[in-house]
Amino acid sequence: MDDQIRRAIEWDCTRLINLYMKVNDAGDWDAVASLFTEDGLLARPTLPDKPYVGRQAILDGFRSRPAGIVTRHVVSNIVVDVESETEASAFCVMLLYRGKTTENGSLPSHDPADPLIGTFNDRLRKTADGWRFAERRGGLDFAP
Repeated sequence: MDDQIRRAIEWDCTRLINLYMKVNDAGDWDAVASLFTEDGLLARPTLPDKPYVGRQAILDGFRSRPAGIVTRHVVSNIVVDVESETEASAFCVMLLYRGKTTENGSLPSHDPADPLIGTFNDRLRKTADGWRFAERRGGLDFAP
């Protein structure tokens, strides 16, 4: 594989990781679920031993979250390892800030236990719809 193709794959996978954080923070659960393969797996950093398997289970898991929670993810140290033109793995570090919406429209209150600091280890697959998460396993690096 030439360098131009490898770099394009690295960029597409990096964009996927960043897009996940963006649509997650926007509460767009349909968009979050669409970033996974149909049989994809998601293990959230706060519940690493209870993965959701399948796009519908991922969507249902996000829809069951309590209302009124605001999140902001910060992602860094993204490293994508291209294995082939259709398979890659990735690692990133994330910070998660959480808060609760307010009735008067002021800024959300900040959870004093935050930020949560953790990582994601990803298996990525190119599909007819572009690069998607085949597996996204999160974990926390420090106790909340």
